[in-house]
Amino acid sequence: MKRITILLLACVAVLFATAIQAAEVKIIANPSVGASSVSANELKRVFLLEKNALDDGSRVEPVVAKGGSTHEAFLREYLSKTDSALQTYYRSLVFTGKASMPKTLVSEAEVAAFVAKTKGAIGYVSASTAAPGTKTLEVK
Repeated sequence: MKRITILLLACVAVLFATAIQAAEVKIIANPSVGASSVSANELKRVFLLEKNALDDGSRVEPVVAKGGSTHEAFLREYLSKTDSALQTYYRSLVFTGKASMPKTLVSEAEVAAFVAKTKGAIGYVSASTAAPGTKTLEVK
């Protein structure tokens, strides 16, 4: 019986560690973006379409993922919103003519590829996702 309990606890620990690792978010940007770091508040304002340039003057275009654990972690950590709340927020900006919907891509690989080829693009992927042709921004 103890062996089963230990095995069960080990499985739970592995699943918990995997969930934590999956939730780690890496902010990526096109190399044309001059900044090497960004504040959490500045990041929030960019993804809420309140500003289109970083404090260093680099113009940016946010790219969001359609869903997934990294997307949920990004929303929770940086925007304090759920996906449905964010979509409602974006639709209200579009409806009132204040902004256009940001580019939304299905996979992290698509986000990384779009950011790599699009001047000023900024997005997010899981910490373990390869993002060649992009640079990682430190969040302060």
